[in-house]
Amino acid sequence: MSTRPTASDPAASSGNLAGIATMVAGVFGLATTDALAKFLGETYPVLQLVFLRSAISLPLLLMIAKFSQGGLNALRTRRPWVHVARAGLVALGIFTFYSALTYLPLAEVTAIAFAAPLIMTALSRPLLGEQVGWRRWSAVLVGLAGVLIVVQPGTAAFQPAALIALAAAFFYALMLITARKFAASESALSLVVWSTAGAGVITGVLMPFTWTPMAAGDAGGFLALGSLGAITMLLLTRAFHLAPAAVIAPFDYTALIWSLTYGWLIWGEVPAASTWAGAAVIAGAGLYVLHRESRRKTTD
Repeated sequence: MSTRPTASDPAASSGNLAGIATMVAGVFGLATTDALAKFLGETYPVLQLVFLRSAISLPLLLMIAKFSQGGLNALRTRRPWVHVARAGLVALGIFTFYSALTYLPLAEVTAIAFAAPLIMTALSRPLLGEQVGWRRWSAVLVGLAGVLIVVQPGTAAFQPAALIALAAAFFYALMLITARKFAASESALSLVVWSTAGAGVITGVLMPFTWTPMAAGDAGGFLALGSLGAITMLLLTRAFHLAPAAVIAPFDYTALIWSLTYGWLIWGEVPAASTWAGAAVIAGAGLYVLHRESRRKTTD
């Protein structure tokens, strides 16, 4: 008789609830950092935001690593060039996302970013050698159609900055792929710490050319940006340890709720009907890909 917990077991249910709560908290933190970045980006260069977020996050992440299982030894790596590449992807991903926020409504950028898991699925075959069936390919195409609904190319409503948001989704998809590819040899904390450190170094080199003196009143905002960035990474990583991805990943889409709320309260942003419709299509396609992925793993 199997002793493995099932979804109806109290232990599994408790773990699922804890995972969901942790995921929702992490997504809320992520949306809050996005709102902070949009607010600070009205005054400071985006490169400075990326640098300070990395520089403030890194000490907190190192402290977390010190008291985690394995301590700082868990950060040792045999693949330094993997971390260098990921650092570049992290720097580019955050830079393009924050850049898009300076031009577009918060909810619109968030909706376009939801395309990242779909892009990851499309790239899984050439980069990971994974089989992608016709159902998931169909979902990817539907999801990308949702992106077109949001972006509206060829119409008067089209804004070129939407392509920057799409580039951010592409870089994030590559980050997810590298995390999956090297998960067996590198710990999640190692991937996060080294990519954060590398992103700080990459953007730090450019600070002499882009640095804008910081107003005393904005110091708290930057501290919150970096601190929440570190805490959010920890929460999202922890959520996937507490419950299966199929249970908690759908709650990633609660980011749109927080983005809508922040956008309306702070900037008076009201998303267009096309943003609502496109976001629904993208989310639906992403959830279907997740469903097919979980079924594939169950039958393996």
